[in-house]
Amino acid sequence: MNQSDLVPPLQHGCEARWHWSQRHKSPEVLLYGRTALFHPNWSHGTAAVRGSHQLNGGVYYWEVQVSQRLFGTAVMFGICTASARLHADTFVSLVGEDRHGWGLSHKGLVWHAGKSHRFTYPFRENRATTVGVLFDGQRGTLGFYKDARWLGVAFTGLDAITEPLYPVIASTAAKTELTLGVSRRAWAGLQDRARHTLLAALPNPRLVHALPLPPAIRHYLEDDLPPPDSGVSATVPPQTPAQLFLTTDALSGHTTNNSMLLTKSPFQLLVNTDKM
Repeated sequence: MNQSDLVPPLQHGCEARWHWSQRHKSPEVLLYGRTALFHPNWSHGTAAVRGSHQLNGGVYYWEVQVSQRLFGTAVMFGICTASARLHADTFVSLVGEDRHGWGLSHKGLVWHAGKSHRFTYPFRENRATTVGVLFDGQRGTLGFYKDARWLGVAFTGLDAITEPLYPVIASTAAKTELTLGVSRRAWAGLQDRARHTLLAALPNPRLVHALPLPPAIRHYLEDDLPPPDSGVSATVPPQTPAQLFLTTDALSGHTTNNSMLLTKSPFQLLVNTDKM
């Protein structure tokens, strides 16, 4: 993958449907929508929150929009395993304090296994900025952008990590707001594109629960559903399987014979959606 192909990153991929995890966060983090508010009253330590989606093997890009409250020991961006701490009662560079994290600090340092080195210039404090994170699980690299400028690859060898890896952010500063902005991923293959096309064709992606599909295909489709708090309604209006297939065909712009479509198996429908 050439860096020239990354402007903007993963423009030929699709939206990566993950969010900050309500279950995996410090008690000093409040979540509302795509925004994480750190230390809402005052800060007496370091707080972090993990992303909901595992990254291993895929290619992902996401942006974190930083509020003007950018100061303190460390505001950090990166990835971690499930074993990483998400809270400390002291002011530390939490992401990368041990072998379970790889992080960039607003001080311009990158951290892993408790060691740091200079990676870029320190960010200007108390000024809003946007940090982009590019994880390439195929090449095993983690790189960063700042305000749409490529800073370079900070870590390599991540394809050898067998533990699940997740996005993570952390802050020692009181009332810091970090908002998940653009979030994209590369296609994992033709079947992945077919899945995304089918879900996009439905008026509500959660209509997939009503499709007459074999369990294996249903579970594969459900893996790409928007998270529950994404704003997509979980209410599914009652429709027959025929109505669902007809809706999918109509939204795809086809003028084919619908009766022919209904004679296809669900697997054929899934495979053929990349042609819609």
